[in-house]
Amino acid sequence: MSHFPSPTQLRLAVTGGIGSGKSFVCRCLEERGIPVFYCDDVAKQLLRTDAEVQRALTTLVGPGLFEGGWLHKELLRDYLHQGNAAADRVNAIVHPRVAEAFRQWCKQQAAAGHRLLCMECALLFETGFDRLVDRTLLVTAPLEIRLSRIMARDGVSREVARSWMRLQMSEEEKARRADILIDNTDSPDFGIIDKLLATACNEQN
Repeated sequence: MSHFPSPTQLRLAVTGGIGSGKSFVCRCLEERGIPVFYCDDVAKQLLRTDAEVQRALTTLVGPGLFEGGWLHKELLRDYLHQGNAAADRVNAIVHPRVAEAFRQWCKQQAAAGHRLLCMECALLFETGFDRLVDRTLLVTAPLEIRLSRIMARDGVSREVARSWMRLQMSEEEKARRADILIDNTDSPDFGIIDKLLATACNEQN
């Protein structure tokens, strides 16, 4: 990406495969004073609170999906297990609302004086959300380290961890699409982030 949505704001998306440590990297960015928009958290909030999203999903999945005012995850999971077409229909309801929430959030952050903003999105390229930002950053780590992290974090076997990885876009394809790569094997080098922050501030001036 090379376009800037405004002369005073730079939008960066952070993504990475499971076990890469993208959430850790985002926490480090927040410690630098960079606001982070978490797509998964916003999507979950929409499922809990957005009446329009709930109505559309109920029409799609069935009348019991939000019975009692709560999302019955097993019903949604069963629907999604029907295949990619089912997932696409659910995403067509949720993803546009997440994208709009991100746009509104960017406006609020700009009004507050923040010039470098970050979006955390696990499925950045799969959803096309890379079109919403100016730069994309891929957090990487060697396969064995990622496997160890997943197994320790979720208490699953190596085979299960590998099966989860296979559900995602390959690291090679994500690396090909990303503008910036950060190795999170040990201690990430945030020099490139500091340069982006300086660039965004210079654009303001």
